Amino acid sequence: MITPTKGIAPDRALLAVGAQIAMQLDRPLTVSQTWSRLREWRHENGHPAPLSFGWFVLALDVLHALGVVGLNNDLITRRTAHAAPAER
Repeated sequence: MITPTKGIAPDRALLAVGAQIAMQLDRPLTVSQTWSRLREWRHENGHPAPLSFGWFVLALDVLHALGVVGLNNDLITRRTAHAAPAER
């Protein structure tokens, strides 16, 4: 489910869908805006497999659990990764 399996195609795995969502977040967006952008992007880039809103939400949950996205003032924002300071 999170990664591709025999029953889950690579373009439907939650990590792949999450990566597709993250690519849409060039600025903070509402959930509806993000959902709309993702559907357009998948159509334009030849991903014909249907994607339900529930699967989209699960992919957002994975991104949130990994610390990739956050929700601020009802807008989904992409978090930036900061490397831990090196210890001496």
